[in-house]
Amino acid sequence: MSGHSKWSTIKRKKGEKDGARAKVFTKISREILVCIKETGSADPSNNSRLATLVQKAKSNNIPNDNIDRLLKKAAGGAEKNDYENCVYEGYGPNGVAVIVECLTDNRNRTAGEIRHYFDKFGGNLGASGCVSFMFSLKGIVVLNNEDGDIDEDKAMEDILESGAEDFSFEEGCVEITTDPAVVGKVAEALTALGYEVISAEAEQVPSTYTRLTDEEHIKKMGLLLETLDDNDDVQNVWHNWEME
Repeated sequence: MSGHSKWSTIKRKKGEKDGARAKVFTKISREILVCIKETGSADPSNNSRLATLVQKAKSNNIPNDNIDRLLKKAAGGAEKNDYENCVYEGYGPNGVAVIVECLTDNRNRTAGEIRHYFDKFGGNLGASGCVSFMFSLKGIVVLNNEDGDIDEDKAMEDILESGAEDFSFEEGCVEITTDPAVVGKVAEALTALGYEVISAEAEQVPSTYTRLTDEEHIKKMGLLLETLDDNDDVQNVWHNWEME
C-alpha cells in the first residue's frame, strides 16, 4: 500500500510481521530478477535501476546475505522467469486515482483479478493513461527523525551535496526528492554520513490529492489497497488518497 511517502506508511512498513516481510522480499526479488534479465547486468555499481532496487530491499530490512545470494543466482542464469510488466490505472471510491504496477507470468489472470478488486470495493478500472497524467515519477528518500535529532542546517548541506534536488522536514522524518535514476546513490551517500534511511525508491508522486470523508468510502478504499497489496503479482500501488 503505497502513496506518496507519508510517515504513517513508513511506520506500517517498519512494523510488518515476518509473514508480510516474506511477501515483500518475494515481490522485490521478482523485480530484481526481471531488472537483471532486461538490463543484462547484475552489478548495482553500474546499473542504476538495479541499485535502486537493492536499496529498496535494504530499506525493507532484507538481509544483505539474502540480497547477495539473489544477485549471484540471477547473474548465473539459474533463475528462469517469464514475468512481464503491466500497469493498470483506475479510480477508487469517490474518484481516488490509483496506479497498480504488476509483474506477472499470466496477464489475463492478473487483469481479471485487478478488475475484480476495483469492482468489489466501489471503484472502476480505466484505460491506460486515465490517471497517470496526475503523477510524476520521482526518487524519494526518507530519513528517520523520530527523535528530532537531525540538525536542519547540517542536513540541508549533506542532502544537497549527496545529489538530491529538494527536501522537507515532516513529522518524524525527513523526506528527500531526487532524480529517480540516482535515488540509490543518494541513499548510500546519506547512510555513509550516519543518517538512517528507512525508505528509498522511485515513486509515482501525485500532483493533487483526494480527501475522503464518507466512512463507507474510507473503508472500501482501505480494503481495496490492502487487497491489491496482498496479490503476489502486484509490485506497487500508487494513489492520491489524502490519508489522515
